[in-house]
Amino acid sequence: MPENQKNQRQTVSYVREPAKRVFASELRESRLQFKDGSDEKSPAYVMLPTGERCNRIFFCGQMTQKERRGDQNMFYSVRVTDPTGIFFINAGSYQQDAMQQISQIEPGAYVAVIGKPSIRETDDGSVFITIRAESVSEIDLETCRIWVDDTARLTLDRLDQFGNTDDSKKADQFYNTNIQGLREMVYNALIRADI
Repeated sequence: MPENQKNQRQTVSYVREPAKRVFASELRESRLQFKDGSDEKSPAYVMLPTGERCNRIFFCGQMTQKERRGDQNMFYSVRVTDPTGIFFINAGSYQQDAMQQISQIEPGAYVAVIGKPSIRETDDGSVFITIRAESVSEIDLETCRIWVDDTARLTLDRLDQFGNTDDSKKADQFYNTNIQGLREMVYNALIRADI
């Protein structure tokens, strides 16, 4: 192999995608998933109705349910509720850090979660969105309220830019996005969080 190709191969590095803030209600409406590139390491994205592509997401809420499943291949199944709905989270043997973190948190606690969303279709045609957890940390209620405020602002920013970016145009074609409905979701989230 020529020296210049050898050096090029050694300098390739993979950078993690930034985690996007998203409310459960918007994520639940997501149906479009795609890969960006043909390489096996190419990132997979979920396109939100607001036109944001997400490889990783960041959200906060109250852990309402935690269930340890499996014997040989143990994993945790967790539900976290924000002011707009429920996130469904899994952490298994490939997410050892997240499994360890979840094991130490009791239901009822407020948590901050970073993970990868995935869209699954069931045999009956229903669509189900799960998040493979990378990190789960216990937080206080005030931190959760700050996340709601930040997520509301970022969602409204996406709605203000809607139709001006390629991704938002694709989202509008696919979802026929209800801008007013999403603005109402943000407003209701702020009210429920007492911001």
